[in-house]
Amino acid sequence: MNIDRDLKPTDWTDPKIVARIKSRYNKERRFKIYGFSAMAAASIFLFVLIGTIGANGISGLFQTYIKLDVTFEQSRFNNISQSASNEEITSAVQTASYRTLLRNAVYAKFPDVKNRRDKRRLAALISPGARTKLKEYVQDNPSVIGTTQTLWLLASDDIDQLQKGAIDAAKPESDRRVKDIELTWVAQLEKEKAIQIQFHKDFFTNGDSRDPENVGILGAVMGTIFTLTVTLLLAFPVGLFAAIYLEEFAPQNKFTDFIEININNLAAVPSIVFGLLGLAVFLGTFNLPRSAPLVGGLTLALMTLPTIIISSRAAIKAVPPSIRDAAFGLGASRAQVVFHHVVPLAMPGILTGTIIGMAQALGETAPLLMIGMVAFIVDIPGSAMDAATALPVQVFIWANSPERLFIEKTSAAILILLLFLISMNAVAIWLRNKFEKQW
Repeated sequence: MNIDRDLKPTDWTDPKIVARIKSRYNKERRFKIYGFSAMAAASIFLFVLIGTIGANGISGLFQTYIKLDVTFEQSRFNNISQSASNEEITSAVQTASYRTLLRNAVYAKFPDVKNRRDKRRLAALISPGARTKLKEYVQDNPSVIGTTQTLWLLASDDIDQLQKGAIDAAKPESDRRVKDIELTWVAQLEKEKAIQIQFHKDFFTNGDSRDPENVGILGAVMGTIFTLTVTLLLAFPVGLFAAIYLEEFAPQNKFTDFIEININNLAAVPSIVFGLLGLAVFLGTFNLPRSAPLVGGLTLALMTLPTIIISSRAAIKAVPPSIRDAAFGLGASRAQVVFHHVVPLAMPGILTGTIIGMAQALGETAPLLMIGMVAFIVDIPGSAMDAATALPVQVFIWANSPERLFIEKTSAAILILLLFLISMNAVAIWLRNKFEKQW
């Protein structure tokens, strides 16, 4: 065969070749357009999502307050004198009717209101949670008994929504929750500069509440911290040692392969299955307390273990064999090679995988719902054995509440949850960049 005769130079001016080249370049341009369009669409959706949550969430960090002159009549405190003992003052503060004090203060602000129904509407301008704040104020300052104090008190959720523009005052009275007479009172308060929107610091110090204007996030934050602490203390050492054994010490046989396959499959199991497991084992068999962060942490540890094992094995496998060979060459045992050389060098990857697994556990809701952490918990948990809820579950509870103000509170809680997740991922990135080795 004559090769020189069969091989002909390419005629780049041939119309077929020109059309084929043009078609390939067109496909490349279309691929770039599709990719850019996908990125633009994803960016727009993300921007709308974050923007909506941010707008509602920031609004949820502020609340409407009304200024009132509250008279702490001594007759409401068992007529105690300034020379009364601490026990007498404490007893009087505990038994005083703060509801009456608040109503008298509101009625004094609008003395022209005489109708019983209007008086009830007038008293409803102030949040029921103001009574608790008033009680705490007297407990901290018993000297105010017998005096009149000017205080900023929390407004009800309807008045708060009216001030924030969520309730349209231009609508007919039958189509809005705030009636015309209430608009008149609010207008008078605005004229006297006795109503304003302030930063709601109690949102960061209160627990859950039935009243949306009184809810706080501290109970869910503490429950989340206790739950993640239990998860980390259990999942990290167990996952790390399992990865070391499987990667460095376990014999390669069918049983080891069976274990590895099941670990990989467990990483893809829906989280609700781990919730059912925690419900059956920890609550049904061991009778551990329901709604406790201890049970939540144990359940999330089971869910996080496969992720930690897989990421740790990948980090250990990435250590070059020359490190092991050099250590063996100096007479080190296998345990010395692993724990003195391989694991320290793989630790950045192990920590990164662990933090990502913990961030995944932080955002899980389904397993916690199955073990009862969806319960209404008002008190701030003090330990892992106390009844508590977690941030994602708190978001779930508030999102299902009918009051309009809970929309803002839900978005504010989501912002705090996102702050947690971003912080944990930032720590993972910092650890990887700081301790990463280039081989």
